[in-house]
Amino acid sequence: MKNRTKLILLSLVLMTVAFAAACPERKSIADIESNPSKYLNKEVAVAGVVKDSYGINIPLTNIRGGVYKIDDGTGSLWVFTENSVPTKGVQIGVKGKLQNGVNYNGKNYGLGIYEQDRRFRGK
Repeated sequence: MKNRTKLILLSLVLMTVAFAAACPERKSIADIESNPSKYLNKEVAVAGVVKDSYGINIPLTNIRGGVYKIDDGTGSLWVFTENSVPTKGVQIGVKGKLQNGVNYNGKNYGLGIYEQDRRFRGK
């Protein structure tokens, strides 16, 4: 019986470690903007306030999506979504793949995240 308990406990610990390793660490937008090549095409997680949002959502169809800008106080990023866009002023956490936009004269314009998951912060 003791061996079975130890095996179950060990399995739970290993699953927790594997799950934690699979989750991206939340980064500040300033960190991402200062070194975008480090995060490009990789999963990142950011949290902040929605500053702008532009989307389409046609009721009774599967047509929806858009973009919204999230600001964490250190910078802002555009987030592309295939879901309905969140309302301005909402606190949100976003996970997704970082994609590059336009580079000109050593500065990046259009850095954005393709949303895979989002969480709203309760008030």
